[in-house]
Amino acid sequence: QVQLVEYGGGSVQAGASLRLSCAGPGGTFSSYRMGWFRQAPGKEREFVAYISTSGGTTYHADSVKGRFTISRDNAKNTMYLQMNSLKPEDTAVYYCAAVDYRRRVFGVPSQGDDYDYWGQGTQVTVSS
Repeated sequence: QVQLVEYGGGSVQAGASLRLSCAGPGGTFSSYRMGWFRQAPGKEREFVAYISTSGGTTYHADSVKGRFTISRDNAKNTMYLQMNSLKPEDTAVYYCAAVDYRRRVFGVPSQGDDYDYWGQGTQVTVSS
């Protein structure tokens, strides 16, 4: 079982920035394709961003493009989500997720079912 731990959430005002972190397993972290999802109260889980094993390929949902940036530091076994210009509609629980390295998922994994391991989530609240 792969353990993922998110941290860095909090309550901020609109326009502020936050950086989320996701710590993954040492030794094998660089083998996992990873992503961020979020779920707001009463809404379905939403894909936010994806990053390849090396970090060379990233993909962001249209709703966050230009404001959020996904990145990773394999030496630190950590993935990040830099969130700038936050809006009240960004309020949600944010989850990091990983694709099992033995599994083939073609293209950009953007569905929840594409991912095998999930963190516990971290709350982000943006007030107007």
